[in-house]
Parts: sequence; structure tokens; C-alpha cells
Amino acid sequence: MRILLGIDDTDNLESRGTGYRARQLARSIEAENLGVLKGITRHQLFFDRRIPYTSHNSSACLELDGDNLTGLTALAREFLLRESADGSDAGLAICLFDQADEEIINWGLRAKREILTQAEALDIAARKNVYLEGLTGTKDGIIGSLAGIGLRKFGTDGRYIGVGGREIRELKNIYTVKQLFSEINIDAVTDINGMDIPQDELINVGDWMRPVLINNKITILADRSLNNEGYEWKVTTKDYIKSISG
Repeated sequence: MRILLGIDDTDNLESRGTGYRARQLARSIEAENLGVLKGITRHQLFFDRRIPYTSHNSSACLELDGDNLTGLTALAREFLLRESADGSDAGLAICLFDQADEEIINWGLRAKREILTQAEALDIAARKNVYLEGLTGTKDGIIGSLAGIGLRKFGTDGRYIGVGGREIRELKNIYTVKQLFSEINIDAVTDINGMDIPQDELINVGDWMRPVLINNKITILADRSLNNEGYEWKVTTKDYIKSISG
């Protein structure tokens, strides 16, 4: 089964962020044979002084293949209760990929531009049979965790902070496109206009490579190199990636 698992607001100002917890959770899920990670996306939500958030108001969504929703839910719930920081307002949302319908997608899109309520999140989850629970603090994290699921299903939002295969933070320096496909779980390597880069061409991935979610594909974006240092491409700048993914 294809499963989406959203988490939000697991941190405080002194703790590691929700992205770090999402990667930890993915490792725990795989260690217990409760799922195989496809990817973890980070989704930027609405910035507004009326919304309490730690630093960036972003949520995370894990996409997994698995066949034990009950066991997966129990593990994720226990993990967040144990690992969420003091003062956090952690939320957890879990559903099958196909359960995330247009209303849930719209919830995610609204969460990027509106102040939303727990009551509406719980109403949507109940009607759509989505598991949604607030686990710590005010439980406001249910808003962002449900939004993360919706934005991942939307298919063109956010950037990847984790993928199957090697840890993306371990990849540095120069690879062929073919080598990147063998090292990590990606769907495409393109220029910023969406043109595929040939398999035998070289890319300098630098020290901050973050694939983005475009048309439901895990995509590495690259710019043509203008130097003569032995590679044809370099990964698109951090500023550009952040500008299109939040």
C-alpha cells in the first residue's frame, strides 16, 4: 500500500527540527519492517504572527510503501510522544495515498495562505477516514500534519529532505546522471525548464542538494556550468530551490 504520514510541530527553539524527527521516524519504520521509504517532503505553510510556530512553520510528509497501517500508526504515535520536544504541539496524520482527495489537497493549499482551525481539520479527517491526532501541547500540529499530506498529494510543492537509498546529505562533489539514479531514489534530473539531462553528463552536486517535488516526480534541478572544471552541470542554487519550494 502507498501511505502518506504527516507530522508537524515536534520541536522547540532549542531542539532539532521537525525535518530531523521525520528522518529519524523513517529510519525507525524501516528498522521495524513497517514500511519502505519513498521520500520525505518539507512543505512551507503560512507565515503570520497570529500562528504559533518555532522557526519556519513547515510540516513534513513521509511517503511509504507498507501493508501494516495499525503497526505503523502505533510506532509513529509512540515515536512522537517520546521524541517531540517539551513545549511542542505535535500532530500526526496518516492515510492511504488515494484517500487524500481534492478536499485534503485544498486543505494543504489553504494552509499556505490562511489561518486554519483544529476543528475543521478534525472534521475533514473524520469524514475522509484519515487518522489524525494531536499528541502534545495545544495539539495545533494536526493542522500542519494534515496539510503536509494534502500538499504531497498535490504533487508540485515542497522539497525533499529525505529519499530512499543514500542519505542525500552524504552526496557531494561530481556524479554522472546515471550514478545519481543508482545512488538515491529519484525520478528525474532536469534543467529548470524541465528538459532531461543526458545520463552520461556530469553534475557537481555541491554540498546542498535538495530534490524538489514537480508533477509527482522527485526531481533534481541543475544549471548548465559556465566553467571548464570538468563537469557540464551544477545543482541549482539553494536560493532558487528555496524560492520555488519554500
